[in-house]
Amino acid sequence: MTIVDVRTSEEYRNGNVPGSLNIPLGEISSRLKDFLNLEMPIVLCCASGNRSGQATQYLQENGITCENGGSWMNLNSL
Repeated sequence: MTIVDVRTSEEYRNGNVPGSLNIPLGEISSRLKDFLNLEMPIVLCCASGNRSGQATQYLQENGITCENGGSWMNLNSL
């Protein structure tokens, strides 16, 4: 599994899921090919689930299998 945190780099530096990657929401479209090389399944997270929901929708529309994991803090507690 790959966890991708779509918060800003600054937010990510202030706390994140260990082993997760940081690809901010604003960079998703320009880094679409990067997602093809990630270990599946891909789970996206952010602060509340809103931005990761947007990223999930965009990626799914572009053929990437992924899901919205919601808040990074919820994933961190698993």
